[in-house]
Amino acid sequence: MKEKIIEAIGDKLDNMGLKIYDITYGKVDGENTLTIILDREEVININEVVMATRIINPILDKLDLIKDSYTLDVYAKEKGEEV
Repeated sequence: MKEKIIEAIGDKLDNMGLKIYDITYGKVDGENTLTIILDREEVININEVVMATRIINPILDKLDLIKDSYTLDVYAKEKGEEV
């Protein structure tokens, strides 16, 4: 699943100078959650995370890789953070 998502959205994020740092899927607080962590050399601001989410969401809907309902959580990796 991770590879298919990266393949589908990676180049769309390249245009924003963003890359996918990690993707995970599992239970978070009892909810199915797909987490996508973004990264780049410079700090990623909240507006860029929102724009990236708007790009990612319809692509994931079209791929329809996850049959269960889930929450999409997109955020930027903190500088210096080791995930």
